[in-house]
Amino acid sequence: MGRPITLFTGQWADLPLEELCRKAAEWGYDGLELACWGDHFDVTRGAEDVEYCAQQRSLLEAHGLGVWAISNHLVGQAVADVVDERHRSILPQHVWGDGDSEGVSARAAEEMALTARAAHNLGVEVVNGFTGSPIWPLLYPFPPVDPGAIDAGFKTFAERWNPILDVFDEVGVRFALEVHPTEIAFDSVTAERALEALGHRDAFGFNYDPSHLAYQGVDCVDFVMRFGPRIFHVHMKDVWWSGVPKPSGVFGGHLPFGHRDRYWDFRSLGRGRVPFEEIIRALNRVGYDGPLSVEWEDSGMDREHGAAEACRFIRELDFASSDSAFDAGFQSS
Repeated sequence: MGRPITLFTGQWADLPLEELCRKAAEWGYDGLELACWGDHFDVTRGAEDVEYCAQQRSLLEAHGLGVWAISNHLVGQAVADVVDERHRSILPQHVWGDGDSEGVSARAAEEMALTARAAHNLGVEVVNGFTGSPIWPLLYPFPPVDPGAIDAGFKTFAERWNPILDVFDEVGVRFALEVHPTEIAFDSVTAERALEALGHRDAFGFNYDPSHLAYQGVDCVDFVMRFGPRIFHVHMKDVWWSGVPKPSGVFGGHLPFGHRDRYWDFRSLGRGRVPFEEIIRALNRVGYDGPLSVEWEDSGMDREHGAAEACRFIRELDFASSDSAFDAGFQSS
């Protein structure tokens, strides 16, 4: 049997979990990666009530589904960001509070620590999410950026996340940052800097998603080979980018996803330009045996059609590595 194929529920949080379980089972998934919003997984209840966790797991099991990870991207974003009005729409009210940036970040940090405890109670060992970044607005070096400001940003990130990761260590759960624009790590270079800022502590690694690397021009196969032991979870998502100039470029021109003038856009699996064959081979090389979790996003396709075809795509693509050379049978005894 290949790696478990799961569906990340973040894009489906408008559906009750029970309804999504039924659909995911019909589409052929092995499990769900539960988002910590909607009614899919409540962090506060999960951290305080083992019975609640058992009920959520039982709901999945009733549909033949498992769970290997939960995800709290939205709250994690506020931990290291400089919080502004945009964050109000993604945060629960008890985290947003009065909207004061430092207070929001402190409450977000508390919530991420609770997420580790909730994951432990649910019986999963990985929490996926975002970290936020105090230096993302400094991405383009004009006006000129003092290198010391970048150093200070990574230091701030570490100061805010190390106490959270202490709780992850305490309960035996790991945090997997989805390397992604607007995060402290958004490519291979910044991923290495994030690890260095945290002293390469064991609780911190990556949720690998090639779609956020490939359109930037980052070698998404090389990322697997560089960070193999730090890849705690894998998102399967495709992205298309134009082979010819477009009215907007990598920065997107402030255009919404799906706009015809975008240079790149997320696509259903197999319909973009991500080299999934080489990614599977690289994951085999580094020994990754965890879930392949579909994060389905395609502005031009019905999501239920897309989720079903994505599951079939991965089922046909995934394969185990060989434990012998293909020509071993040619040798004489």
